[in-house]
Amino acid sequence: MGITYSNKEVNTDSISCGGSFMVTMSLTAAPDIVSNPADIVLILDRSGSMAGSPLANMKNGARKFIDIIAEATGGTQTGQIGGGSRIAVVSFADTAVQDTQLITSVADLKTAVTSLTAGGDTNHADAFEKALQLFPAGSTNQKVMVMFTDGVTTAGGNPNTVATAAKAQGVVIYAIGLDGNGGIDEDALDDWASDPSSAYVVIAPSDTELEDLFEDLANNITKTGATNIVLRDTVAPCFRITSVMNPLTGTATMINSNTVEWRIPALGVSGSEGAELQFNVQHVGQCTGTVPVNESVSYTDTEGNIVVFPSPEIDVNCGIDVIPESCPIPVEITAEGCTDTIEFDAGELALESLGRILQLDVTVQNVCPNKRVALAVILNETDPEGNEYRRGMKTMTIPAHTETSCRDVTVRCIKFVLPEDLDVSGTGTGMCNRRTFNAKFIAHYVDSDFECCTAET
Repeated sequence: MGITYSNKEVNTDSISCGGSFMVTMSLTAAPDIVSNPADIVLILDRSGSMAGSPLANMKNGARKFIDIIAEATGGTQTGQIGGGSRIAVVSFADTAVQDTQLITSVADLKTAVTSLTAGGDTNHADAFEKALQLFPAGSTNQKVMVMFTDGVTTAGGNPNTVATAAKAQGVVIYAIGLDGNGGIDEDALDDWASDPSSAYVVIAPSDTELEDLFEDLANNITKTGATNIVLRDTVAPCFRITSVMNPLTGTATMINSNTVEWRIPALGVSGSEGAELQFNVQHVGQCTGTVPVNESVSYTDTEGNIVVFPSPEIDVNCGIDVIPESCPIPVEITAEGCTDTIEFDAGELALESLGRILQLDVTVQNVCPNKRVALAVILNETDPEGNEYRRGMKTMTIPAHTETSCRDVTVRCIKFVLPEDLDVSGTGTGMCNRRTFNAKFIAHYVDSDFECCTAET
C-alpha cells in the first residue's frame, strides 16, 4: 500500500513572543495491495449536516477511491477489483446501513455511493458495528475501515467500544473528519483510529478537499510499504528547534538549529504500520502574527512514494496593538481626459495651517487582563536654551484585553499637529527647520478591585 498517510501538526494555535510549541510528524505505510489483498469498508456519513456540496464532494472522492483501487489491482478492463481485494460501503445517519457487502463490482459500489442522500442524526457506533460485521471469519485479507464523518455523535451507543473491539481483531481504522461544518470532535477521531492516531487521522478543512483526500489515500494504498525513508523538516527562520524526542521507529538527528532529519529503514512492509516523530520549537525571530511553521519538508524512499505534508501556522503574539485614531478620510478627485488644470473644492478643514504631523507609538508594559488603562501624552517643544513650550496633550482609554496573563500593550499612531508658526527653533524661517520636542507619558489602571475599609458598627 505504500505511504497511506502523512501529517504535520502543532500542539497549539498560538504562543507568546519567545514561546515554545511541539511539532508532530506522522507517517503510515502498508504492504502492496496486489500481493497482500485487503478488505476495505468505506464508512460514509450521510447525516443532515452533509447536505449540499459536502455530500457531493464526498461521493466524488469515494467513487475515485474505488476506481483507483480497481486500476491498481488490474480490474479496469473487467470492471472488477482484482487481486483478491474487495470493497464494501456502509453509510450512516440515525442508523447505519450495509449498502453493499464486500464485493468486487466497481459499478455496484459506485451506484451505492451515488444513491446516498443526507438527513438525520449521527450514529457512529452503529456504523462501526455494521462495518465490523462485514469482515468474514478466517479471511487472511488485511482488514481496513475508512471512517468519514463531519460531526459528533448524536445518536446510538458509545463508538469507542466498537472501534476498540475492531482494532483488537486486527482491523486498521483510518478516521477522516470534515471540519468545515464546525462540529467535528477531533479527540473522538483520535480514540477510534489505529495507533499512533496522528498517523491515521486526517482533518479536511473544507469539503472541496475531500475528493483529493480520498484520491491520495487510494493512491498510497495501492503501493508497497516504504523502505529507506529519509525525511528532512526545516522550520521557518523565526523559529529554532530546541529538542528532538527519540522516535519509536527509526532515528532522528538535529542537522542544525532549524532542521531535523528522520530516517526509517522500513515501514509497513509486512503489515500496516504508523510512525511518529515529535520535536520542540521556540520562537526566536522578529516575526509576529500568523506565521507558517514550515520552511521546507523533503521526503524520499526507495519505492518513490510521493508524500506531501501540510503547512501548519501558529499565531505569535508579541504584544497587543491598539490604534486609537483612524486615518483621515481621503477626498476623491477625478481628472478627466485631456484636462490640463483642475479646480476642486475639498470642503472645510479645521485648524488648517502649514506644519507637520508627529506620530508616536508607546508600549505599556505588563498590563493585566480585564483592566482598562488611562493613558496621557504631553508634548512640548524646546528652544535652543532648553525652554519648553506646550504643544498639546492627549488622553485616551486603552481597552481591557482578555489574554490569560499580563501582556505588553502597544499603542500606535498617536498624532499631534505641529503648525510651523509655532516653531521656536530659531534656526530659520522656512518649513524645513530642525525642531526639537519631548513627550511625557502617564499611564495607570482605570479598573481595580480596591475598596475602602469601613468601620464596623
